[in-house]
Amino acid sequence: MIAVSNLSAGAEALGLKLSPETLARLERYLDLLEKWNAVINLTAVRDRERMVTLHLLDSLTVVPSLSGRSRLLDVGSGGGMPGIPLAIACPSLSVTLLEPNQKKAAFLRQAKLELGLDQVSVIAERVERWFPPERYDVIVSRAFSDLPDFVAGAHHLRAPGGVLIAMKGGVPFEEITRLPNNFTAEVLPVTVPNLAAERHLILIGEAHS
Repeated sequence: MIAVSNLSAGAEALGLKLSPETLARLERYLDLLEKWNAVINLTAVRDRERMVTLHLLDSLTVVPSLSGRSRLLDVGSGGGMPGIPLAIACPSLSVTLLEPNQKKAAFLRQAKLELGLDQVSVIAERVERWFPPERYDVIVSRAFSDLPDFVAGAHHLRAPGGVLIAMKGGVPFEEITRLPNNFTAEVLPVTVPNLAAERHLILIGEAHS
């Protein structure tokens, strides 16, 4: 199982010690992604090894930023990245996958069921129209191309002291300059094992006067 070996080595390179059970569950997630991708366009990545790098390891770069956090919202989850890998790697984390596309939401519900992710919830709704009873201390997204749009759409779901995390390639300097004045952005470079391209996490929080 080359993919398992690369996944285990990649996780270790990220400083994560994943159990054999966790690694097996991440592999099972890829199985489901490949199976459903034949019917629903969940990802343009077809090669298994590239899926390990671009989907699993890329998602897991968020784990160190989750210290002390208990409720995570994945906005525009699509095929479940980064929410499902994070839920598998951090079983104590309560994770909500927000995905407006009904077919993709159906996949996410099936993945939750087959992977036994009891702490995961799936909501088929647009972020700006959703007002849950509880807010989140971390909101993450790979789907938003524009930081101001991410903040405008999701900030009402952020708990006091919570953080919004945008997963990006290069540093979006121009987007950062357009953030509302009451928000600050911390740029965190991350290295995805086996990937030469740039990756950054943009941590957006409320400015303190």
